Amino acid sequence: MSMKTLFRLNDIVLVIVVIASMAAAIVFPDFGARFQALPFYCLMINFFLSYLSIDLADVWKVLKGHSREILGFTVLKLAILPVIIYFIAPQYALSALLLTGVSSGVVSPMISNMVKGNSSLVLVFVVITSALAPFTLPALIKVVVAKEVAISFLAMLKMLAVVIFIPIAIVEIIRYLTPKLVAPILKIQFPVSLFMFALINLGVFYRYASFFKKESMVIIMATIVVFILAAIYCIVGILFFRKGSLENQLAGAVMLGNINNVLVIVFSSEFFGPIEPLVAAMYMIPFFVIVIPLRYYRRRKTRKH
Repeated sequence: MSMKTLFRLNDIVLVIVVIASMAAAIVFPDFGARFQALPFYCLMINFFLSYLSIDLADVWKVLKGHSREILGFTVLKLAILPVIIYFIAPQYALSALLLTGVSSGVVSPMISNMVKGNSSLVLVFVVITSALAPFTLPALIKVVVAKEVAISFLAMLKMLAVVIFIPIAIVEIIRYLTPKLVAPILKIQFPVSLFMFALINLGVFYRYASFFKKESMVIIMATIVVFILAAIYCIVGILFFRKGSLENQLAGAVMLGNINNVLVIVFSSEFFGPIEPLVAAMYMIPFFVIVIPLRYYRRRKTRKH
């Protein structure tokens, strides 16, 4: 299996840009400081571009046939698994909680297509978790980390709700009033998203430059942590659908493994830091790398049958 079939060039470019922009903010913090007001708005633009490729009409069709599975998996993803992982990852507990409890990534259906999973199921899960995360994630933080974190539940909810629901509303307005705009915007989706990722990292990580320069080992540890988390997510996702089809098992791995880590970068930089945004940024690597073991898993299971 060639590297070309494992990764698209765009995925490699995205990972390089994310890591390079983060490094630039740490090495040149004065330059990064110029973008400090932008991450929040860049994240909204990224959400807008991502949601533009999702048709809510398709979501309702799939939801009717998989309602029980989706309900159970949603509870696992947004409530049960984050709490379990929080208590088994002491030093990086908060990072693990945020990444595990955040919504599934909007590009998850694309990743599911790459491994031939049930992409319709993934699409529905993305929409549901995106709608629920602004409420469930702040609630998790207040309940689980209440003694350590004194942050307003409403402040967290407001930040997440604005970032997620305004782009969805704008997308639906465009679809209704000027549907001809959708195709031209989607053509420039990747370069604009790439630019937004770079601005987000520059505007977030400059403030932690001195910390990362003194504690360089934290970066290595964060990388190890995200790969361990990604492995746990994929295993749990497959086990949840172990009695179902191979396509559903792969979908389960994608729904848990491909998370909205960029949202965690911006959210955690507002309320926490510096470790939480770093771990979220480093998750961009396993975000795409999990395609390799999932394709291997599919090939192995197919050979057995």
